[in-house]
Amino acid sequence: MLPTLSTGWCRMAAAIRHLRLAGSGERGGNPVELAVTLPTILVMLFASIQVAVVFVARSTALNAAQSGVNAQRLHQAPTGAGEDRAAEFLQAAGDWLVDWDEPGPSCVATATDVTCTVTGRSLSVVPGVSFSVRQTAHGTVERWTAP
Repeated sequence: MLPTLSTGWCRMAAAIRHLRLAGSGERGGNPVELAVTLPTILVMLFASIQVAVVFVARSTALNAAQSGVNAQRLHQAPTGAGEDRAAEFLQAAGDWLVDWDEPGPSCVATATDVTCTVTGRSLSVVPGVSFSVRQTAHGTVERWTAP
């Protein structure tokens, strides 16, 4: 009985091997499909990384502006304390925000308010793509008031 069972399995395997599905004559279709879709996948990957880098650059600029406001709003803070603190923050933050030092951070202080603005460009992951970043923070100046 074993020889007939073994022979039956061999016949079945041979039949399955010769069975052809519809479209199975298109050998080599997978590499062509991959060659067509891979550039699209890579563009989407780099675009998503670039979007993330832009958001990190915006966050870095906003944190630098807030640091500048916090330094400038102190009671009797010297002129330029906000710009200096924002520049220190940006130097320590790394290269997420580039070209921030050309105009430099700017802080405008009045008797009651301080506004600091940081501008620059985000780091470019995709060559030739550049996004400008501008963030502003605002705060009130610490001062003595009458009761």
